[in-house]
Amino acid sequence: MNIDAYRYKPPKPNYLPNDADMDEPIVQDLPIPLDRASDQENLAYYHKMKRAAHDYNIVRPKGYTVSFHANPEMEKHHFGQTHPMKPWRLTLTKSLVFAYGMPFAMDNFVTRAATYEELKSFHAADYLDYLATAPPEDQPQDIDSADREIKFNLGGSDCPLFHGLYDYCSMSGGTSLDAARKIVNRQSDIAIAWGGGLHHAKRSEASGFCYINDIVLAILQCLRHFPRVLYIDIDVHHGDGVEEAFFSTDRVMTCSFHKYQPDVFFPGTGGLDDNGPKSEHNPGAHHSINVPLNDGITDEQYAWLFESIIGKINQVFRPSVIALQCGADSLAGDRLGRFNLQVQGHGACVAFCKKFNIPMIIFGGGGYTPRNVARAWAYETSIAIGCDTKIPDQIPAHTPWREHFVHDTLFPTLEQILGEPRANRNSAKRLQDIVQHVHEQLRFVEHAPSVQLQVIPPDLQGIRDDVEARLKEEMEANDPRWRRTREEGMGVQGEL
Repeated sequence: MNIDAYRYKPPKPNYLPNDADMDEPIVQDLPIPLDRASDQENLAYYHKMKRAAHDYNIVRPKGYTVSFHANPEMEKHHFGQTHPMKPWRLTLTKSLVFAYGMPFAMDNFVTRAATYEELKSFHAADYLDYLATAPPEDQPQDIDSADREIKFNLGGSDCPLFHGLYDYCSMSGGTSLDAARKIVNRQSDIAIAWGGGLHHAKRSEASGFCYINDIVLAILQCLRHFPRVLYIDIDVHHGDGVEEAFFSTDRVMTCSFHKYQPDVFFPGTGGLDDNGPKSEHNPGAHHSINVPLNDGITDEQYAWLFESIIGKINQVFRPSVIALQCGADSLAGDRLGRFNLQVQGHGACVAFCKKFNIPMIIFGGGGYTPRNVARAWAYETSIAIGCDTKIPDQIPAHTPWREHFVHDTLFPTLEQILGEPRANRNSAKRLQDIVQHVHEQLRFVEHAPSVQLQVIPPDLQGIRDDVEARLKEEMEANDPRWRRTREEGMGVQGEL
């Protein structure tokens, strides 16, 4: 098979800051051009996937359904040559997931882009209009003057105006919305949307590489059918956008684990005492849980902290759905993060939440060293489908772009990643104090609150049906093979 046919090169970047030397540490050479693979090459790779699924005994899990939601067109976008966000990390993630044969254990959906009306269920119309019409710019507006006011925070160094921006945002939103709908319609018990998780975006403002808050859109969809949603964020940055969106409701509890150093680390919010509105008359009081951490936290500390806090929240709040943001910038070796977490420790959070047997949406998020992101998200996909103990540590030889993983293992050691682990600034007493504080806050939360469904997010069902019917008609007209491909039995035990 000609592996070169699967190689990828992003479009020419438009983000060109003046001080390239300053940004050099986050520059990464990306692969050479992606040629369209022939039918024969695709078929050959498909059989290798199928053989891997057979060899590793990867079958559909019993008793529950997992769905995988992605839009491959997202991978082609480019924030800029020196910008840390690399959508190509989704390509690397997919290459690992496919190489291990995991698609045969899931329902796989190529998602459509969210419509303007769907995005407007949270975002302001004037913001969306500007996002859709603002022309791409060759360099950030704040380079010449750091104090320059930027409309909607669009066009600066963090949130540049790049080619295809609105399409990229719509596809991200559509991925998470599709995952939420499969949960709501009981078509899936665990829905995976690695293209989502952009937790910083506000109603009328871009922030922290995030333009559309797909998580809020997905949670709003869930709230139409479920009384309570627990949002958990394990990104290295505080999940401020989601917390702000649901600040004054008791139907959503947010819990964010993040590095907290307000003077120097973005976004500077999420202190231990930030637990929601201060007024006890506000329904959202005590429904924002923040777990501020210092550099160097380890797998063992993080797992103990996560289980101690999330276990108690589940006991008290009793959520109907879990929305889990798995930002991979909390991994060791990330270009922006400073923790000592490994793939196993990050994935342990997914495994713990899965034990609750509650419908769950798993989002992507941050993560700025693509090979580490891909490892974590592929491993967490395996946890979702219950094959994490079956897949080998060795990355399969037929994995596209295998050379970009540097080490040929799914679980590189801290020494391989960092050379020397970062100093751990999280004392045992500090972590115990955090758990005690959170448990004290949860005493003020009513057990299994009787939620009055007085305010229900707008129903977009009619819009969705029209859009999807049109897209289905176009797909069938353009490719009569699509129905046969979709209906092929994949991953049922005994078939492979």
